Amino acid sequence: MNKYIAESFGTFWLVLGGCGSAVLAAGIPDVGIGYLGVSLAFGLTVLTMAFAIGHISGCHLNPAVSIGLMLGGRFDKKDLVPYIIAQLVGAIVAGGVLYIIASGNKEFSLSGGFASNGYGEYSPNGYSMLAGFVCEVVMTMMFLIIILGATDERAPAGLAPIAIGLGLALIHLVSIPVTNTSVNPARSTGVALFAGGWAIKQLWLFWVAPIIGAVLGALAYRVMGANKS
Repeated sequence: MNKYIAESFGTFWLVLGGCGSAVLAAGIPDVGIGYLGVSLAFGLTVLTMAFAIGHISGCHLNPAVSIGLMLGGRFDKKDLVPYIIAQLVGAIVAGGVLYIIASGNKEFSLSGGFASNGYGEYSPNGYSMLAGFVCEVVMTMMFLIIILGATDERAPAGLAPIAIGLGLALIHLVSIPVTNTSVNPARSTGVALFAGGWAIKQLWLFWVAPIIGAVLGALAYRVMGANKS
C-alpha cells in the first residue's frame, strides 16, 4: 500500500501546487505570477515529489504516465488500476482543499473555470478542439519521452527529477494558452469535478488525448532506445 499512498500524496501536491498557483496567485493585478509562474509551479511540484517519493512509487502522478511507463516496459500492469485510482483520489482531494481555500475570498467564483482545461470558447485563448487535441497528444508524447529517457539506466544518475520537472514547466509554457495544459487526466479531473458544467463536458478530451500521447511516446522511446550498445 505504501506506493499507492505515495501516489495519492504526490498527485495531491501536483494539483494543489499547480492548479493552486493558477487559481490563487496568477491573476492578482501587478503582482500575479502569470503563465510563467504557473508553468514553474507545475514543474516544481513534480520535481519536489520526484525527490520525495520517487524511491517509493516511481512518482507517476498521472494516469497517462503510468500507462506510458507500462507500455515502455518500466511498470507492472498489475499496478496500473490501483495507481490510477490513487492518483484520482489525490487529485480530487486537492481540488476540494483548493476550493475551500479559494472560496475564503468573497470575490471567488467558479465561473473563472477553477483552473480547468478547455477548448473552443473555454480555451484560454480561443483555440479549437482540434488544436487542443493535437497539442495535448504531442505534449504528452514528449513528456513520456523525457521521462523514459531521463530514467533510463544509461542516463546520468540522480538528475531525472530535474529534467522531468523542467520538461513539465516547458510544456506548460507552450500549451497553457491552448488548453490551460492538462497532459494529465487526474489533474484535469481533480478540478473539473468542482467547476462542473462545461469542464466536465469537455473532460473527455483531457483523458483521451494524453493517453494517446503517452502511448505514442512510449512506442517512440522503445524504438529510439532499443539499441543498448
